[in-house]
Amino acid sequence: MRIIGGELRGRRLLAPPGGKIRPTSDRVREAIFDILGPAWNFPRVLDLFAGTGALGIEAVSRGAGEAVFVEQGKGALIVLKGNLKALSLKSRAWILPVAAKRGIAILAEKGMVFNLIFIDPPYGKGLADKALEEIINGAILAATGIIVVEHSSREEIVPPVGLARSQQRRYGDTSVSFYIEAAPALK
Repeated sequence: MRIIGGELRGRRLLAPPGGKIRPTSDRVREAIFDILGPAWNFPRVLDLFAGTGALGIEAVSRGAGEAVFVEQGKGALIVLKGNLKALSLKSRAWILPVAAKRGIAILAEKGMVFNLIFIDPPYGKGLADKALEEIINGAILAATGIIVVEHSSREEIVPPVGLARSQQRRYGDTSVSFYIEAAPALK
């Protein structure tokens, strides 16, 4: 695994041993950032179910001001901390070592709002749907923000009221769905 673009382009990321963590492939990560485009401006990024931190680190490499990583797995936290240290990103990133639901609640309590949110949970557990609901309830998505969900192509993600899927792409067994704030209904 490596950083695809930006100031850290080409730098390697630590990968966890074994198969418990499924990092976003370089191909899918590159496609996500190609879709987001070169002119994006996301001062604050949230990486939920962060794992190795590849998505949030890629965003910081491409100019995001800061990234928050939410991850509860002990092995993943070791790798994530190692990646941030190796890339000298500790001043632009912080880690919440808790479950996604708790992390969203903490961020909401602090009044934090994010311009770009990545959700990459374990497949097949309905965690993406729950995270989308918590994000809306916690009001942590900026008005012009984007949520990117990586999920199994066999999973259908149903966005909660307040979000609309703007596009979806498939890469073999992996799909990537993009969500934005839904336009208010006309009365």
